[in-house]
Amino acid sequence: MSPGVQHPPTVVQRPGMPSGARMPHQGAPMGPPGSPYMGSPAVRPGLAPAGMEPARKRAAPPPGQSQAQGQGQPVPTAPARSRSAKRRKMADKILPQRIRELVPESQAYMDLLAFERKLDQTIMRKRVDIQEALKRPMKQKRKLRLYISNTFNPAKPDAEDSDGSIASWELRVEGKLLDDPSKQKRKFSSFFKSLVIELDKDLYGPDNHLVEWHRTPTTQETDGFQVKRPGDLSVRCTLLLMLDYQPPQFKLDPRLARLLGLHTQSRSAIVQALWQYVKTNRLQDSHDKEYINGDKYFQQIFDCPRLKFSEIPQRLTGLLLPPDPIVINHVISVDPSDQKKTACYDIDVEVEEPLKGQMSSFLLSTANQQEISALDSKIHETIESINQLKIQRDFMLSFSRDPKGYVQDLLRSQSRDLKVMTDVAGNPEEERRAEFYHQPWSQEAVSRYFYCKIQQRRQELEQSLVVRNT
Repeated sequence: MSPGVQHPPTVVQRPGMPSGARMPHQGAPMGPPGSPYMGSPAVRPGLAPAGMEPARKRAAPPPGQSQAQGQGQPVPTAPARSRSAKRRKMADKILPQRIRELVPESQAYMDLLAFERKLDQTIMRKRVDIQEALKRPMKQKRKLRLYISNTFNPAKPDAEDSDGSIASWELRVEGKLLDDPSKQKRKFSSFFKSLVIELDKDLYGPDNHLVEWHRTPTTQETDGFQVKRPGDLSVRCTLLLMLDYQPPQFKLDPRLARLLGLHTQSRSAIVQALWQYVKTNRLQDSHDKEYINGDKYFQQIFDCPRLKFSEIPQRLTGLLLPPDPIVINHVISVDPSDQKKTACYDIDVEVEEPLKGQMSSFLLSTANQQEISALDSKIHETIESINQLKIQRDFMLSFSRDPKGYVQDLLRSQSRDLKVMTDVAGNPEEERRAEFYHQPWSQEAVSRYFYCKIQQRRQELEQSLVVRNT
């Protein structure tokens, strides 16, 4: 029997304990009896824990156990490993102080590392600023020029088809952005939610005088609209254009519009204007900040003397109306002298800021990441080779100063490492003598050994009885 393991004094439970019982072993339950001492490394009593020199190898953890587990630490999660890997990579780039003393020019490299850290921090801060800016709507007002023209096709008596024998006219509604710097030109229809052309009801009747276009999820964008109708008389028409506001905008109730000085605005801007009005006129309750004490204008609009500010968005529903359409009156002329005339109208529209696309592409760009990773890998390899050369240089210098003493120190160090790596520790000379086994730990070691054997035998008997009963 091998010498026992040294443990803190515990209450030893004798054979005859119930099946599955566990003996206290420094806070950890005893596992199935493999080796006589639960498979733990054989540590001899009276021997100080084997230490390793800081600059040398570490003792390897037991098989199937990571280094963190072997040290009693929790295994880090994936994000934690990623962060620690980044910190380790940054630390691997730093030249040791001894090398910097040997090569004074290496200080320029350390200055570059400090500049790289500042640059990385600046880029990260700018990326966060861009992400926050992209969350807010980035719009700018532009001019959309609207072109309205028409052509007239007189009747041809000798025409073979029926279309040519009847006089007709064709109305065109087109437009484009003025001074559009974007590379991708927006289609004309993308600016509108709906378009209604109202013709003269006396000429085309109540069922055929309206031409309507409304946006749907499957709408195909177009550069313009054409309307063709038979007729040889000039026609008065009205164009109703409803802009497609993003985010949606609403027309305010006349009383609310006068109070806030707004006509058409988005819901968030209206709520913000209301809050500004409350702060300016000190309508917030001094005791309960959640409530608003309305003045006479506020009470007339919301029909209550006091309300919570959180209720205002819900109460606004009845005070917000669809925005007014753009109304254009036009005459479709059949006079040949008016065929080349085109009516032009400028409309204010809101378009996305071109810078927003560049900001988004900057956040999504990964073109330089591979090149940066490759350069980082080269830096790590170079620093590692420099450290290896430094170790070789120290070895040669130490050996040249005192060959005999250095070889003796090396042998002692390697001997200690070999004992730790092979789980062999202790003093064989002391273990040969009988006095070594008359110490207080021997009784507990023998008791634990027999307890493991009895537990192992009991499990074998229980398994055999289960197999026989089945």
